[in-house]
Amino acid sequence: MEIGEGEGKQVGRLTVTEQQYQEDLQRLRGLRPIDDDFMRCLFKDNIPLAEFVLRIITDKPDLIITDCETQKDMKRLAGARSICLDAYGTDSDGKKYDLEVQRQDKGADPHRARYHSSVMDIENLHSGQEFKELPDTYTIFIIEKDFYGQGEAVYPIERINLATGKSFEDGEHILYVNGEYRGESDIGKLMHDPKGVQEMCKMMEDMRKESLKEVAKRMLADGMLTLEKIAEYAGLSLDEVKKLKADKTF
Repeated sequence: MEIGEGEGKQVGRLTVTEQQYQEDLQRLRGLRPIDDDFMRCLFKDNIPLAEFVLRIITDKPDLIITDCETQKDMKRLAGARSICLDAYGTDSDGKKYDLEVQRQDKGADPHRARYHSSVMDIENLHSGQEFKELPDTYTIFIIEKDFYGQGEAVYPIERINLATGKSFEDGEHILYVNGEYRGESDIGKLMHDPKGVQEMCKMMEDMRKESLKEVAKRMLADGMLTLEKIAEYAGLSLDEVKKLKADKTF
């Protein structure tokens, strides 16, 4: 029996209409392994893929990834802001990697990279350990646009001693990957595909937005929170929450 537009299809524990199901399939057909949401699914059980991508970005052809988690929730100090990493990997030397895909420049603010790096530090130094035991960390942002506008494939960010001009060598590494880069190198090929990074990042943002709206709808249906709080918790604007309430689609 065919499923009509208004009838439901069971997908895991969710019931969606056939129209919604087909829209989801269409989105998935357009994604590639490095796409943010699809990447989370693939990297979880696909260490070779994570290894392949990180080898190209870090220019370490002998890099061996031993573990990779997606949507890794990092522990935090009381009252501090928590983060959820897109892909979090460990190599054979114990170095840690945070791989993030960001569409807009505001998602790639240098302060955000600093915070991600610092949270990884907190995660990886336990009580009783010496500070020198802190592993090297790599915070990697793949950005749709050329964030620094210099045409480079990758912008490595490193601390230096300004007095001596030498590297500070604290083990912290931040890399910004230029999603617009189209050179003949491996990273240029990684960034360029038939769909293009711009479309990939746009789909990523659309999927995130839809997820946030679903969260807001559940909060509205519950009726226990103010619209301002719903906007704050769901990561939406107040106007978006008001529109959801007016549409009464929950």
